Amino acid sequence: MLKNSIGITNFVLLMSVLMFLLFHLPFYRYVFGNIDYTGFHGILLIISLMLLMLLANAFALYLIFSLSRIVGKFLLGLFFMLNAVAVYFVMTYNVIIDESMIGNLLNTNYEESSSFFSFTLVLYVLILGIIPCIYIIKVRIVSVSWKRFLKTSSLALLFMLVLVFANASNWLWIDKNSKRLGGLAMPWSYTVNTSLFYIHKYQKNRKEILLPDATIADNEKSVVVLVIGESARSGNFSLYGYGKDTNPLLSKEDNLYHFNATSCATYTTAGVKCILEHTDSNQLYEILPNYLYRNDVEVVWRTTNWGEPPVHIKNYQRREDLKPGCTGPGCDYDEVLLTGLKEQILASTKNKILIVLHTSTSHGPTYSKKYPPQFEAFTPVCNSVELGNCSHEELINAYDNTILYTDFILSRIIENLKTLNGYKSTMIFVSDHGESLGEKNLYMHGMPMSLAPKEQYEVPFIVWVSDSSQKLKPETTLSQNHVFHSVLHFLNVQTPVYNEGMNIFE
Repeated sequence: MLKNSIGITNFVLLMSVLMFLLFHLPFYRYVFGNIDYTGFHGILLIISLMLLMLLANAFALYLIFSLSRIVGKFLLGLFFMLNAVAVYFVMTYNVIIDESMIGNLLNTNYEESSSFFSFTLVLYVLILGIIPCIYIIKVRIVSVSWKRFLKTSSLALLFMLVLVFANASNWLWIDKNSKRLGGLAMPWSYTVNTSLFYIHKYQKNRKEILLPDATIADNEKSVVVLVIGESARSGNFSLYGYGKDTNPLLSKEDNLYHFNATSCATYTTAGVKCILEHTDSNQLYEILPNYLYRNDVEVVWRTTNWGEPPVHIKNYQRREDLKPGCTGPGCDYDEVLLTGLKEQILASTKNKILIVLHTSTSHGPTYSKKYPPQFEAFTPVCNSVELGNCSHEELINAYDNTILYTDFILSRIIENLKTLNGYKSTMIFVSDHGESLGEKNLYMHGMPMSLAPKEQYEVPFIVWVSDSSQKLKPETTLSQNHVFHSVLHFLNVQTPVYNEGMNIFE
């Protein structure tokens, strides 16, 4: 029988256990369905997730209730009510409470939301929400001294950190499944994702720092195709001296140049931002497509990826926009970005055109899923999302096949540009960041630049030009910011922000 008076430590532990039992069946159903729970690593992960779930909720409640009982009771009661509703929708509609779902919820009108009302929902709210709230309201919580508070908090935090680092071997699995796990963990799913929704909404609506107005200096028909690669590291391109022939098509192209380059960061959002801005900074300067579009250049953005700064142009096309006009098996891969590309260029009424293709070809951990079967030239390949379970050869082979596929896509773009009679054209390919493939026991990317290995920031910078008279400077190592100024030069867009020292063309 529950007591009318209880110490704060026992109370928050009791509430954490109650939330664990009432609201986390979908979470652990997903965990058990997606991990080998008969092996040591699986057992360790499951136990650790259970303990972390209990401790994280108890720790958060402990901090809140130590600061204010009234606020604590209000928030805890609110959590139980919202948890009940969230679990109802998860169990009934098999949804994930992620950021996009929060966006859908916040943009739902009354008529739509009322259609979800049911007797079962009432039962969920009554049993899982209202009944616990009655106890929360009535119980008297006994506080502890600040010395005891600091000791308990420190020990809880230390134990959670130990659990995190004890699962270093499982970080890849957690990273791969983070969206699902985060969308099923209560109350973190809706609290964190609601915060992220409003943060990202603010960022999208935040006013860019506009650059000075520009002018187009001539009427020569010119087109730039900027291909932003994903997780492509230069070390696995045969153009850069790699032992395997991963660039059989590009290596045969005339007027093709490649440069050593480094990325500004080891993750997509910062890498893409750096490619599109005139300088590497923490400010939100007007990015290249927005700037050129505002100054009367035809701009088209096509993407199978995400993570770019806000793009304010007319022709922004995602995979789902391009697939209806695409035919063949390549439509399920990054080839979809080439659908009707030549026709779209020829249909433009403007003389200056920028096409941005944002690919996802080499993003892990499912490298073997990023290319059509006919590009599986290097075998055997890693087919597991748990990269540590694959041999180094299998992992490298799967990744190398993505580079081989990238070679094909870039070659097709060049072939399309060659047929544009009357246009001066160029293709620029640069990756957002590199990728670790087991070197130093590191996988994928995202390490802080101060600690990151070269595999995560040495990226390809490949340029093709249609006219052999168009020479490129003999640069040594480029940065991603070279893209902005080189595109301005090629399209002959004159602006005070242009930096000749950052231009790759003579």
